[in-house]
Amino acid sequence: MYKRIITLPDPGTETFFLWGPRQTGKSTLLKERYADAIWIDLLKADTYRRYIQRPELLREELDARSDCPFVVIDEIQKVPHFLDEVHWLHENRNVRFALCGSSARKVKRGHANLLGGRALRFELGGLVLPELQNDWNLNELLNNGYLPKWVKSPNRRAMAGYVGDYLKEEIAAEGLVQNLPTFSEFLSMAALCDTESVNFSNIARDCGVSTVTAKNYFNILEDTLLIRFLPSYLKRPKRRPHKSPKLYFFDVGVVNFLARRGTLEARSSLYGKAFENYCYHELATYNDTMERFEQLYYWRLSTGAEVDFIVGDMRVAIEAKAAAGIHDGHLKGLRELKKEYPECERRIVVSLEPVARKTRDGIEIYPVREFLEKLWDGAFW
Repeated sequence: MYKRIITLPDPGTETFFLWGPRQTGKSTLLKERYADAIWIDLLKADTYRRYIQRPELLREELDARSDCPFVVIDEIQKVPHFLDEVHWLHENRNVRFALCGSSARKVKRGHANLLGGRALRFELGGLVLPELQNDWNLNELLNNGYLPKWVKSPNRRAMAGYVGDYLKEEIAAEGLVQNLPTFSEFLSMAALCDTESVNFSNIARDCGVSTVTAKNYFNILEDTLLIRFLPSYLKRPKRRPHKSPKLYFFDVGVVNFLARRGTLEARSSLYGKAFENYCYHELATYNDTMERFEQLYYWRLSTGAEVDFIVGDMRVAIEAKAAAGIHDGHLKGLRELKKEYPECERRIVVSLEPVARKTRDGIEIYPVREFLEKLWDGAFW
């Protein structure tokens, strides 16, 4: 079992949401951290039926207690009306809750304020370097993904079941789409766009749906935490920037399965795309988990010059290159960026080079492991 580094509140001190895709270990983490809490698991059919019919039972049961317990509700999105009771108990009985789920979409539809800002929000994703420690292996991560269950022992049949459960339990059960086969095909098409800017019209045409439908499908993926969009950096441009957001799936193992990639070999273009996904995973997880709260962007000119990641208002520019020999061709984007934004504080290349070095014009080149160690030590922001 991997020790997760996310810092959750002490039992009974806060009410909070813990969101995350399926199989990231949310329930395991909560059981470990809050062993003495009252546990309500809405994946159990009898528990679900009981509370979906009468959500007020939660208040009646907790009112019967003389203490102010700490309560974990797993799969909260399955009974969103529970939030009315949670809200009341939080305000009037001083009960605190851990509310765990894999999709905020249904909750948002029924309770857009999510307890009026009274609850903290946390997200749990795949494993990162500080959690893997000696189990860290780049080739395994780029082929298997970051989910705890498969990071060391991939299983394509299990991954097929994972995707099938997502379609059945997150999409079909909630009635989010009318045509599940079309959405399933769209999911595979979306995987091909991982690390790329998204042209909604092209995706819609390839899937045989309207652009509005394609955008709604992407919204579903975002709300069910399978993807994130990385916006383009558009502040104070001198030349015309590219505006469409880039797409990143939460786990490259899922991408590999959906896109039918097979085994990724070093020096291939698909290996490079997987490497970029992994770098984004570590950067975004660090930013969230360590509560840095910087906005992440990418930058691209209409001429094609591009930098993969911008941190904040040009604090750090980072390029991910799965190459063991970084040359001037790999540095064009960072050098064009410096012309556009001379105030950029640091320019970094994450690479497969064996030893860190620095170019004459100040670009820092790091081996990926060394970069990640420095990242999690707070060396960059």
